[in-house]
Amino acid sequence: MAARKARKLRTASGARAAGKARVKARAASKASACVALDIRIESDLWKQKRDIQEKARRAITKAANAAARPMCELAVLLTDDSSIRVINADWRGVDAPTNVLSFPAPESEGERPFLGDIVLAFETIAAEASAEGKPFAHHFAHLCVHGFLHLLGYDHVRKKDADVMEAAERDILRRLRIPDPYG
Repeated sequence: MAARKARKLRTASGARAAGKARVKARAASKASACVALDIRIESDLWKQKRDIQEKARRAITKAANAAARPMCELAVLLTDDSSIRVINADWRGVDAPTNVLSFPAPESEGERPFLGDIVLAFETIAAEASAEGKPFAHHFAHLCVHGFLHLLGYDHVRKKDADVMEAAERDILRRLRIPDPYG
């Protein structure tokens, strides 16, 4: 009798856990279905980071929802320092690698407007994360959010604008349970 009760409890709790997992999966699917991401890995360096595409998708989806832009489309290129250096020189006149570049698209209409492109460089991100004593995944997520906010028009050239952008980043990263990168 006791064995039968124990088996029923295990079965019931297993069913509840499976049900909760299905609800979470549906919610995650609905959230990410709103943001269409084309993520391309150009450098093999990124392949050493597990679930890197999912980390980018999660950070950008959270940023889009926080910025009230849940229906959008964008492209993300995961590259290396040598490639981003060429892009940086061609587009910004800066002959040096950088961690992230954003290229906002012209305003577009439709149900799911295309916002633009984000380019991220592996070596620079890894070096910065190491120098700052942060997990790579946290720094990467921060830069995905940072790049996304640039697509929306945020900037950090002037102090006032930087304060606004950093506040938005802090809010989104808090939602991702990532510590304040500026604190």
